[in-house]
Amino acid sequence: MKKHLFLIGYLFVISLGCSQEKDIQPTSQDYFDIIRPVFTGDLAFETTDYVAQYWRVAGNTGFNKSVYWISEHLEKAGYILENKATKDDRLTYRIEKRPMKYPTWEPVSASLQLTGDEEELLLSTTNRNMTYLNSASTPKEGVEAEVIHITEDNLDDYNLKEKVIYCASSIRGLYQKALNKGALGMITYNNPSYLQSEKNTTSIQFRSLPPQTDSQFWGIALSYAAKEKLEFALEKGKVEVMVHIQTKIYDSEELTVVANIKGAKLPKERLVFSAHIQEPGANDNASGVGAQLEMATLAANLFENKEITLDRTLTFLWGDEIISTRRYIQENTERAKNIKWGISLDMVGENTAITGGSFLIEKMPDPSAIWTRGKDKHSEWGGDVLSIEDMKPHYLNDFIIGNFKNQGAFANWEVNTNPFEGGSDHTPFLNADIPGLLLWHFTDQFYHTDNDKIDKVSQETLKNVGIGALASALTLVNANTATAEQVLASVKQAAQERLQAEFDLSLKSIKNGGAAKEETAILKAWEDWYLKTMLTVDDLEQQPTKEFKAKILQSQQDLKTIVKTQIKQFENN
Repeated sequence: MKKHLFLIGYLFVISLGCSQEKDIQPTSQDYFDIIRPVFTGDLAFETTDYVAQYWRVAGNTGFNKSVYWISEHLEKAGYILENKATKDDRLTYRIEKRPMKYPTWEPVSASLQLTGDEEELLLSTTNRNMTYLNSASTPKEGVEAEVIHITEDNLDDYNLKEKVIYCASSIRGLYQKALNKGALGMITYNNPSYLQSEKNTTSIQFRSLPPQTDSQFWGIALSYAAKEKLEFALEKGKVEVMVHIQTKIYDSEELTVVANIKGAKLPKERLVFSAHIQEPGANDNASGVGAQLEMATLAANLFENKEITLDRTLTFLWGDEIISTRRYIQENTERAKNIKWGISLDMVGENTAITGGSFLIEKMPDPSAIWTRGKDKHSEWGGDVLSIEDMKPHYLNDFIIGNFKNQGAFANWEVNTNPFEGGSDHTPFLNADIPGLLLWHFTDQFYHTDNDKIDKVSQETLKNVGIGALASALTLVNANTATAEQVLASVKQAAQERLQAEFDLSLKSIKNGGAAKEETAILKAWEDWYLKTMLTVDDLEQQPTKEFKAKILQSQQDLKTIVKTQIKQFENN
């Protein structure tokens, strides 16, 4: 056993050669040195606080005020509105305006009271997520009606006309039936376990209805404490409630902010950051809006002061989650083919001592999304098991991980990763075969709840994420031969470390009765992923040289030798 492991370690040393990759200068160190002293997190936190005061959905007051907050600070930083800019202006921004298919929505006030009780069960002043998104208003005098406790199985047993239904489950399959049977509205409770509802008894995770364009149906979501009181009353007998809901539903337009620092040498090529504005929380996703705004303004200041240059274009996009990013990619095919990297900032400001979880980099699809083992683990968001055909080999994974580990070591800040799961602004990039990943936090015990407030946000975390993201971006948009060589060396090292870790896991599995064929398939999948990843590094050079291509081939050959030797060890076990 020890002899076999020694042989693998010896091959690792041989493959590293004289370059001593363990001592490689971090790829983005020069930019870290420039950014760290001046990225304070002040604007990121101030913006997060401003945006978090609003219940934001595309087209409504809070969403639009957030857009104009962003544009105001972009102008202060030197960005010029595109329709006023000249061809020589490098710092520009625009606000895109589009008609919306459905009206927008915003909550005004709400209360829920058990008839006969003096105090309200819920008030929107303390539980602003109690009203379902897209909920209609009740009459101003409110609605008093009987509550019918139903499930998906027994809904047909009741006459629901002029009644309010209560269910402790998802409304899927229930909403339309209840509406068709004449129900006035619904009260629900359906909090996932990671919210720790028995501890966070006042938390309400926001819920949504389809747009109420042809009906006046409404919905109320309960906290754990409110659910307990309602169910206790229902156990005793007939329950009636008084419901007051006032919302605004009106025609509006969807706004998207796009800011650019135009590249000097390869302006068509770009890196795109995306942060969505909608959703009502502070961490989700006022924090992404804030971190990205400080990144954009600081990059402009450094550029104007000639402390940095940009060979390629750096783009910052704020809008409606997935929708705005997907449209940015799809509406201009010429622009899309030159998007080289996409990075999503979503829930990036967590005070993890309060919220739980940790900072995560969600990787592009790699074999850890097929075989999740060892140090790899999914978040409680969860992810489907992918297939070999879903893999997206690219250096962006290890490049970003390496830079954020650098910042983590510098700031004594925990940085982790998770296999691909999807669900945010990185997915449109990946769906368009553009390298893209997600910067986020999970698990958050206040995720999507009305307790996701500014007191759960850490300015220090905003600062760390912003520094890591901006240093990485500047490295990529200015990448050249030296950058490519550094990235190749770091990818090679990451590949070797990954294959060693997978070999150790596989060897243990075989000793415990696992099939060598299955373990070989895992190693071969990682080998294939990294062989293809090494090939992607040449896009950091405009015209890769023969010498650099030879380095890629040698790195691939070194990896093949390691894997071949590893697989031979299985035969001896």
